[in-house]
Amino acid sequence: MATVEITGENFQETVQGDGIVVLDFWAEWCGPCQRFAPIFEKVSEEHPDAVFGKVDTEAQQELSAALQIQSIPTVMMFRDGVLLARESGLLSAKALNDLMDQAQKLDMDEVRKQLEAQQAEQ
Repeated sequence: MATVEITGENFQETVQGDGIVVLDFWAEWCGPCQRFAPIFEKVSEEHPDAVFGKVDTEAQQELSAALQIQSIPTVMMFRDGVLLARESGLLSAKALNDLMDQAQKLDMDEVRKQLEAQQAEQ
């Protein structure tokens, strides 16, 4: 699946959907982002059942600020509306595929129970 452009307008709708959503926060001037782009695209093609989106931090400054993106590239991975991972820096294809595998294996009912328990403690 080709990557989709994520903006402030479609962010919530995208990440709240069912399944896995992987977002790449990047900027055109960022060298590591440019090196990561083909890796992200390749992994997206290996996982057609997931949504892979790109967030241009220059064009989407409000969204980037709201998510506290402080270094790029940053990858955020959601499943069924739950943020599972946030990794900054240049990831290898293997590292990104490993994150995908871990996300696919999770029991999301158990994850939600753990989140509810954490929130109840606060």
